[in-house]
Amino acid sequence: MLQHTEKLGIMVCGHGSRNQNAAREFSVIAEELRKRYPDLPVEYGYLEFCNPVLSHGLDKLRDAGVTRILAVPGMLFAAGHAKNDIPSVLNTWAAQNPGVTVNYGRELGIDLKMIRAAGDRIKEAVDAANREHGEMSLHETMLVVVGRGASDPDANSNVAKVMRMLWEGMGFGWGETAYSGVTFPLVEPALEHVSRLGYKRIIVFPYFLFTGVLVKRIYSSTDEVAARHPEIQFVKAPYLNDHPLVLDAFQDRVTEILEGQALMNCQMCKYREQVLGFEASVGQPQESHHHHVEGIGGGLENCPCNGDCDASCREEEFCRKHGLPWTPVHSHASPAPLEPAFDYAPSITLGGKYAKLEHVVAEKLDEADYERTGHVHGPDCGCGHDHSHDHHGHDHHDHDHHHGHDHDHHAPDHDHGHSHDHSHDHGHHHHEHGHGHAHDHDHHHAPYPHADHPLGPKSLKKG
Repeated sequence: MLQHTEKLGIMVCGHGSRNQNAAREFSVIAEELRKRYPDLPVEYGYLEFCNPVLSHGLDKLRDAGVTRILAVPGMLFAAGHAKNDIPSVLNTWAAQNPGVTVNYGRELGIDLKMIRAAGDRIKEAVDAANREHGEMSLHETMLVVVGRGASDPDANSNVAKVMRMLWEGMGFGWGETAYSGVTFPLVEPALEHVSRLGYKRIIVFPYFLFTGVLVKRIYSSTDEVAARHPEIQFVKAPYLNDHPLVLDAFQDRVTEILEGQALMNCQMCKYREQVLGFEASVGQPQESHHHHVEGIGGGLENCPCNGDCDASCREEEFCRKHGLPWTPVHSHASPAPLEPAFDYAPSITLGGKYAKLEHVVAEKLDEADYERTGHVHGPDCGCGHDHSHDHHGHDHHDHDHHHGHDHDHHAPDHDHGHSHDHSHDHGHHHHEHGHGHAHDHDHHHAPYPHADHPLGPKSLKKG
């Protein structure tokens, strides 16, 4: 009797950035994982702005004969990207490729390896400041940890927990949390607030995986506040990047998928439970918000940024000044003739272009499971996505997506972790991307309840 042996492959799923340096740094993760898994094919892809897109990486694994793909989200925390966008892409692709199983892992999350990596980056900044300005006690130093910011309160609270563990673990005099977008407080108002507390040195640490527009914005805001407070040393710590412990954490996520232990924090998920202030999010459908900018909108050739994009090329006046073409990309305000590289439906089980593929997934689920997991986020759906998960001690359901779970991080919410180069307010009905591109997709996300908070996105200075 012939025994079927599966061929494994690893897919690292990123967000994408206009900043070419960010894209290069993300690709290093795949390169390093190839070294750690020399017998397995490893590919990577992005949701938007960058190539290769996710479907391209998945296609390469399939073409290499892979029958089981271990998909790892390159996200620090689980918000909209990890809960909605990436799973939507994976589900659609898997429905079109029924001979390949896709197992989805969890985000990096609250992880002691990640905390130690962050501690090392902060220590680098402290040591450099001591060499340049003289020794200063940590008790006289304040730590500000900056997260991406999301419309998902669980993801935002994880940044606060990371900050507390770093503050307490390293012994700083005080610690505060700020965010680069979507929620509050943003970096500038947060730094203005803490500058009144009397600390002589403030360490600003972006808890981001890679560089990009948002990390550059964090550093720029720090410089602006520092110029107004010359009596305080403002020290910009490096972001996480390819720290060995970060790579170890990615490897752990692969192992979790293989062992069926990719467990996400479902009990705090706003799509499953009534989280205070976010009750309207319960039961919302899983859908992607990025298919319309898949593989498009990267940095412009001949831009003065030389690939280190800070999003100035989104401004018409900047492009006119430097003789660059201005394309109003990825906004929901005005029409533009942009087409996605691949038109993913919000969810194959919600109807739309790929509704006809529903039976492909249904055949891989037993009938009861399909009825339980097939439509929207909700308390009784096992996860709220149209795939089953291998967590919570439930029996594994052998169909294409054994996502260890995928309640993500981002924002509609960004989750997230690495630097994204636009201010997604996914979670708002109209994402405020700051470019210009008509977007009439049916997004069913409740508005972020604090979009008008005075310390949130409203505090950004409009140039």
